[in-house]
Amino acid sequence: MSKKEIHKKTENEFLFGKKNYMIMLVGLIVIALGFILMAGGGSDDPTVFNEEIYNFQRIRLAPTLVLIGLAIEIYAILANPNK
Repeated sequence: MSKKEIHKKTENEFLFGKKNYMIMLVGLIVIALGFILMAGGGSDDPTVFNEEIYNFQRIRLAPTLVLIGLAIEIYAILANPNK
């Protein structure tokens, strides 16, 4: 095999398999959901404090979802697509 044939053969292959990309997509959706849940809670009037900023959704749930999403991304990178 010449160098051109080897380069052409490896050029058409993806780095990850379809399974890996699907897991990565799920991880990105979980991360995006975490950031969406973290948004908001501010007040329209800057002189008024809004207690809603300290609710369970923004303090516990949203950061946990972001961390779970990052763990899913790491799993997607390390998963073997041939199994």
